[in-house]
Amino acid sequence: MKVLVTGATGFIGRQVVHRLREAGAELRLASRHPERLGPGQDAMRMPDVDAPTAAFLALARGVTDVVHCAGLNNDEGNATEADFRAANAELSARLAQAAAEQASGRFIQLSSIRAVIGARVSATIDEDTIPDPQCAYGRSKREAEIRVLDAYASHGRSDATVLRLPPVYGTGMQGNLATLMRMADTGLPLPTGALTGTRSLLSAQSTAGAIWHLLSLSGRLRPIHVASDVPPVSIADIVDAFRDGFGRPTRLMAVPAGPLRIAAILLGKRTSWDSLTASQICDPSLLVSEGWLPETGTLERLAEIARLGDAQSPPLR
Repeated sequence: MKVLVTGATGFIGRQVVHRLREAGAELRLASRHPERLGPGQDAMRMPDVDAPTAAFLALARGVTDVVHCAGLNNDEGNATEADFRAANAELSARLAQAAAEQASGRFIQLSSIRAVIGARVSATIDEDTIPDPQCAYGRSKREAEIRVLDAYASHGRSDATVLRLPPVYGTGMQGNLATLMRMADTGLPLPTGALTGTRSLLSAQSTAGAIWHLLSLSGRLRPIHVASDVPPVSIADIVDAFRDGFGRPTRLMAVPAGPLRIAAILLGKRTSWDSLTASQICDPSLLVSEGWLPETGTLERLAEIARLGDAQSPPLR
């Protein structure tokens, strides 16, 4: 087995590389920054979306499987719809076409629950959830899912699958989880009424484990898989775990949601309020039924991240 891992220098890509090496897989690594991969690697520069077809064929030549981690994340505040579509949908489609022609094994496309639901929606997500993306990032990820599966189907193949992820945490995490961690580090009292949402999360290590599971699974792949830690955790518990890691008191005030919601609306923060209070739960039953073991110590891991100071916390916005 020789696996092409794209986005190999990224947050999830680094964990995937580590896990596959542990499993004894031979690797080809693709990154926009191949110089960060060090000497002695089978490393290539990730082609731009408008690169010649030959560049994508060269990337996939000689590998059996592909794990596509590269893409534009939803924490890129200045990205446009066209940026997301190019980096996520178009790039994925071009790579999948090349891989379907040349790679004999599987194609694992990393996706997001944003391909299915918006940040303000409360829902339980599984493989059969009807997609209704509500942001540019989510629409681009959903289009990427469709185009990757279609690329393989057009070659008479069914060995591509999409792995939908909830927010992923671990060393170098960014986005909303890092913002919550920074908020927890202030030590300011926080109202429980604003932290009522329940979320499924996924550790970066478990993400890599799910990818290896899909690569090594015997039998035919399902087109969609959903991964998550179990059980889901409340946003209040996430903040509490971070504060425990920082050695700070919890300082959660018992303030009811009603007055806070009204204040958020009056201040023009309705979107942020809805995002904080939404419950988004991922059901990983399919993966579990196939033998994958989810992470069960989410809050302990979050506390350890805070203790070690491993997150890259962006400014609050």
